[in-house]
Amino acid sequence: MKKNTISLQIVNPGAAGIDVGSRTHVVAVDQNVENVCSFGVYTKDHHDMIAYLRNHNISTVAMESTGSYWQTLFSDLQSSGFEVILVSGSQTKNVKGKKTDVIDAIWIQKLHSLGLLSGSFLPNAIMQELRTYYNHRQHLIEQIARYTLKMQKSLRLMNVRLDVALRDITGRSGMNIIEAILAGQRDPLYLSTLVDIRTKKAKEEIANSLHGTWRPELLFELKACLDLFHHFNKALTECDEAIEKLLVRYTPERTVTKEQEKLFRSYNRKKSKNAPAFNIARTAYQFFRTDLFAINGVSHNTVLCLMTNLGDDIYKFPTAKSFASWLRLVPNNKISGGRILSSKVKKGKNTIATALRHVANSIGNQKDHDLLPFFKRIAFRKGRVAAITATARKIATILWNMIVKAEHYSSKRIIADQEKFRKNRLKQVQKNIHNLKLSQEEMNQLMQRCLPKV
Repeated sequence: MKKNTISLQIVNPGAAGIDVGSRTHVVAVDQNVENVCSFGVYTKDHHDMIAYLRNHNISTVAMESTGSYWQTLFSDLQSSGFEVILVSGSQTKNVKGKKTDVIDAIWIQKLHSLGLLSGSFLPNAIMQELRTYYNHRQHLIEQIARYTLKMQKSLRLMNVRLDVALRDITGRSGMNIIEAILAGQRDPLYLSTLVDIRTKKAKEEIANSLHGTWRPELLFELKACLDLFHHFNKALTECDEAIEKLLVRYTPERTVTKEQEKLFRSYNRKKSKNAPAFNIARTAYQFFRTDLFAINGVSHNTVLCLMTNLGDDIYKFPTAKSFASWLRLVPNNKISGGRILSSKVKKGKNTIATALRHVANSIGNQKDHDLLPFFKRIAFRKGRVAAITATARKIATILWNMIVKAEHYSSKRIIADQEKFRKNRLKQVQKNIHNLKLSQEEMNQLMQRCLPKV
């Protein structure tokens, strides 16, 4: 008896699969193990691999990698005319048999030739350059925070509690006092006169916090940390200048009215610590054709993150839902037998999603915000963590509509959604009351309990 067989159609006849490693790259051009070849990671090895692929009439390549080992090879293959896609390990993990680099490469080649692999979302060349600057900028901010804490520790071990007297020891007042201490000044009364006149704490309290034991090893550590603090701040300024030059070069010129210019200057005056040195509000408006700062809670660092990590690549997402899904801010529903087995959000690190979560968290701490009722509603049902994720998804949807559709931010739509939810809840309450079949006396008692006490 003849068995029924189903054969899959080859979609990419000239396909190759590459398993990218830290020391070697394994290349499969067909399903024959003898044709699997291993190459090194140097530039010469990349050229040899390109010649090998051309000899086998390869036109499209799929590669699977962990870490950042794929980036240089990806660029070399693309510049040589190959169609290259980067696939995640979740698409290629179901290989049969003992797992080896050779078997992985053959499996990747087979799936790619059958058209069963989808490439990961990758930014364009300009966004990759901006992203590199942004990641370096974040590293500099982490170092600044690190040495700020070390300066606080050095002062605290000398019982100089400047961190209690001042909100920020790296402000103008704190820097004046630390530099005077390192210059040899020990008089607390004199040091207290170096604070800015806008400081809320009294000079007597600041003077009391400056009585300490001046240990030489801790003074040495304090000076070293202060020098490194200034060094990284200077590097941060240089990085901001590089980002500004690149953004200005690729940002289209758009006319800005006097009212808008005045508004952008007001945004610039409200900058938080470690915010970009340039006027990012004006640049963002010219870049995205809309005012993202109209959303209360969106900071300068959030807009900078969006501009340097995504930019105009946001137009590649056809809907706001696909954009939120790429950010991993939506539930990953696993359905079997008509039931939802799990709806947890996918794990993964996305810089933009992290920035939007910070915005959502700040909204939860505010007293008056358009999205605060939504945040509280989710927090009451599922907790604060779920509310932060849900609010971040809502902000991502608003940002996509503002940028892609060139819409201005309007709170009317959010208020309309809240009113719609209120009406639905009211209908539900009416239905529950009807099902309970309450008497007139019970209804009166219920109304008395619900009415606020005067």
